[in-house]
Amino acid sequence: MELSNIKRVYLIGIGGIGMSGLARYFQHLGLVVCGYDKTSTDLTDQLHNEGIQIIFDDHSDWIPMSFRTPDSCTLVIYTPAVPKNSEILNFFINKGFELFKRSQVLGIISKGMFTIAVAGTHGKTTTSTMVAHILKDSGKDCSAFLGGISSNYHSNVLYGKNNIVVVEADEYDRSFLTLYPDLAIITSMDADHLDIYGDHAHLTESFKLFASQIKLGGKLIHRKGLPLDSGFTYAVEEEADAYANNIRVEKGDFYFDFNHGSICICDIKMGIAGVHNIENAVAATEAALRLDIPADAIKSALSSFKGVHRRFEYIIKTENQVFIDDYAHHPEELKAAIKSVKRLYPDKKLTTIFQPHLYTRTRDFVDGFAEALDMSDELIMLDIYPARELPIEGVTSNMILERMKNKNKFLCSKQEAIELVRRKQPELLLTVGAGDIDTLVQPLKQVLQHA
Repeated sequence: MELSNIKRVYLIGIGGIGMSGLARYFQHLGLVVCGYDKTSTDLTDQLHNEGIQIIFDDHSDWIPMSFRTPDSCTLVIYTPAVPKNSEILNFFINKGFELFKRSQVLGIISKGMFTIAVAGTHGKTTTSTMVAHILKDSGKDCSAFLGGISSNYHSNVLYGKNNIVVVEADEYDRSFLTLYPDLAIITSMDADHLDIYGDHAHLTESFKLFASQIKLGGKLIHRKGLPLDSGFTYAVEEEADAYANNIRVEKGDFYFDFNHGSICICDIKMGIAGVHNIENAVAATEAALRLDIPADAIKSALSSFKGVHRRFEYIIKTENQVFIDDYAHHPEELKAAIKSVKRLYPDKKLTTIFQPHLYTRTRDFVDGFAEALDMSDELIMLDIYPARELPIEGVTSNMILERMKNKNKFLCSKQEAIELVRRKQPELLLTVGAGDIDTLVQPLKQVLQHA
């Protein structure tokens, strides 16, 4: 496929964070962009306001006439999250269109560019957004395809005027194997997506294959302790090729020192909270140094980095009340988020609201979820968000609750959770999950602010 020939783009599942980034990219190039998604969201509303036509009924009759006949000027992109029985998906298949996955298109876009790819079962969205912000803020510049909405740029796609592109490399469905980066970062390789991989060994194998696809002369940066045979290591509070130490909290802000051989960048103030984000910052700093960005520019960029929507995002931050929202949906992510909250606010009682994401993930990591959530002082549990999955007999949120030692826990509907928060007025509230728990953020904010 030659992107230079494309005049029209149709995206099936356009409302996804990665798909919407591609929609914006092609819209920016001046192409006709349309798409389908099953539900309207704030993100699809934004795309509509940017001039992108979107339908929410899975009926092929709604597909515009200019997209109904295959030709070399029309590109159809789909996400594997779209059900295989989708009428719109099957319309394009039956008409003889060549369909491309989002990851394939990213691979084609980045093919002729200096590509920085950030992979990992967690940490990749924040790290890739950090790298992109350092490049932008320092004046080095880049384009970027991100897996979240950058709070600095209010978008998931950035447009640069040079040949550098930062890409979040997604391991789901082995998507990252379409990329051949010049510089790669791997943040983590914990077991996940076992509905796709079957077991941790096959997931590890895919990460190793991704690492092997780095271009000749390219570099791999990875967290110390990962089962990789080569590469430059980084860590927090332990020695590695690059590492952070002297970590401290001053007036609610995290500070640390970056060390790499004879290089020391001291007293870096983080624009966002969390030890796990300091770890991400070490990886991003190392990547920036390899692009010859000066240390003082990196330090300045990290202090002005506002993070990513739903990644340790402050909703309320006052003397008496704190409300943080986070995307964490894997046991290791939950542990990192809860540890960071407790380190910041050791004297406050933590109430966590958690929505499990996927039946398979709940089943596969039930003990890990119970262990992580036991770190909270109080837990409000929601039902499992199914996403692309059908229910699995016996797999419910209660599986986690039954394994928890903490007795201060409640199973609630979303509305019941709002009412419980209204009554209890917790001083420290954390909402976590990757489903539609984000729809509770504004209602919860209102009941806390108008008690």
